[in-house]
Amino acid sequence: MRGLIALVSSLVLAASAAPALAQQATKIGQHNAWGTYSYQASGGKVCYVLTVPTDKQPSTLDHGDMFFFVSQRPGQQISYEPQFIAGYNFQEGSKAIVTIDKKTFSMFTRGKSAWVENAAEEPVLIAAMKSGTDMKVSAKSGRGNPTSYVFSLKGISAALSSIAKCN
Repeated sequence: MRGLIALVSSLVLAASAAPALAQQATKIGQHNAWGTYSYQASGGKVCYVLTVPTDKQPSTLDHGDMFFFVSQRPGQQISYEPQFIAGYNFQEGSKAIVTIDKKTFSMFTRGKSAWVENAAEEPVLIAAMKSGTDMKVSAKSGRGNPTSYVFSLKGISAALSSIAKCN
C-alpha cells in the first residue's frame, strides 16, 4: 500500500490544488495507513496526509484510484482541510457522506472531488477521525451507482501531528 500511496501522490496533487500544479510531492513519512507529503506551491508550502481505502463496494465496479487526504496550507491560512477524491466523476449535484462511529458529515462534490459542505465542521470531522477506528464514505457515481469505501484511521493522529507545523 505504501508504494501505491507514493505512486499516486502526484495525481492527488493534480486533482486537488491548482490546475497548473507541476510540483512533485516529497514523502515525509508513513504512519500506519497514512502517508505524509509536502510540496512547494506559489502560495507557500503545502503538507498533506493521504490514505487509500481498505474496502471498495460494490466489488463488481471499477472504482479507479480512490483517496482521502487532509491538507495543511499555512501560507493560505488553511488548516487541516479534508478532501475525498474518487477515480470517477460523482453524480452531478450529489453528496458524499462520511461516517465515523455514529457521526455523519456531508461533502459536496464537483467532478472527482468532494469537500466538507460546512467548513465549520472540518475540525469536528478531524476530531472524529482522530478518535475513530475507521471511516466510511458513501457516494454516487456519475452513472448513478451507489458506492462505499472504508478507510483505516490507524495512524491519522500521528500523521496530522507530523504536518502540524508544515514549514
